[in-house]
Amino acid sequence: MSDESSAAPASEPVATAREKYHCPACGAEAHWNPGKKALVCAFCGTESPFTLTTRTDETVIVVHEPLEALRHIPEDHKGWQATKTTVRCQSCHAISVLDPDKVGSRCQFCGAAQLVPYAEVEDTYRPESLLPLTIAESQSRDLIRAWYKRQWLAPNALNARALTDTVKAVYLPYWTFDAKVFAQWTADAGTYYYTGSGKNRQRHVRWSPAAGELSHVFDDDLVTASLGVDPKWLRAVEPFPTSGLIPYDPGYLAGWTVERYQIDLVAAATRSREQMDATIRQLCINQIPGDTHRNLVVRSNYSDQRFKHILVPVWLLSYKYGSKSYQVVINGVTGKVVGGRPWSWVKIALLILVALIVLVLVNSD
Repeated sequence: MSDESSAAPASEPVATAREKYHCPACGAEAHWNPGKKALVCAFCGTESPFTLTTRTDETVIVVHEPLEALRHIPEDHKGWQATKTTVRCQSCHAISVLDPDKVGSRCQFCGAAQLVPYAEVEDTYRPESLLPLTIAESQSRDLIRAWYKRQWLAPNALNARALTDTVKAVYLPYWTFDAKVFAQWTADAGTYYYTGSGKNRQRHVRWSPAAGELSHVFDDDLVTASLGVDPKWLRAVEPFPTSGLIPYDPGYLAGWTVERYQIDLVAAATRSREQMDATIRQLCINQIPGDTHRNLVVRSNYSDQRFKHILVPVWLLSYKYGSKSYQVVINGVTGKVVGGRPWSWVKIALLILVALIVLVLVNSD
């Protein structure tokens, strides 16, 4: 588990931030470059001397108790500590936090040019920690190309087109939840036994009462707060290595798009509890002796519940093939790739035809 502390008072901000990071050579704005792990000018390539927050053995990541957080949101949680403009896509409804000079760009999530200003709601949580983007753009393109080549039964044109020139890095909002759980369970444990033989062999179940208990610790159970990326793809590229979290520093966001959270704390906490309950239930099932079970009842007691609001990086490719839109997502820390892809119905039909021919030949022998 990461070194963590309770929320700091409002008079003790978690991270100090700067409005802009200007290139010392030409004065243009410097952007975070994951390949060089530095702020680099997008125009002249000069590395800026600014020192960004890094993780050390003494790094403390702030956490909160959910009930206290719902009662009061400290002032130091508001704002992004930098000049930002919030826009909403009228097509996919993703809410993005952009540098003011990028408001006219297309939506980084679906590619639509339907961005409109979005009024910030009061008491918005600012992320207090983040995972820096470590996969460089060149690496992301190589990963996309390799992913295309692995898509069996995909149209040939998909690999030939390789739309990696549209890949974009975005920071997505997540909630993480910690908890200690003590659970007691009761169930009917079933053991198979058989009577008869040959065609008359029948399986039966012998039932007997069973009970048990267990303890489990959840550390950084992840709940996405994004609506811009398909949640099934995010689940597939998880986990994000939260042991590498650093205190929030807007320098890592320089030049990149950030999605504002769209699933609030209450909804996220509910979803996390559902995930934890499902995990605890499965752990209890694993303890039940025998071959099967019924009437499982689990009684769970949760304690030491805490949460964080964090940002995690992904590379995102949104593309169209035919009339359908697809997303490909790369974990910006681990490089894992998942996404949607079209199918070649011609290849599928040919495969079925070959299978039928082989079946006919086998049966004819």
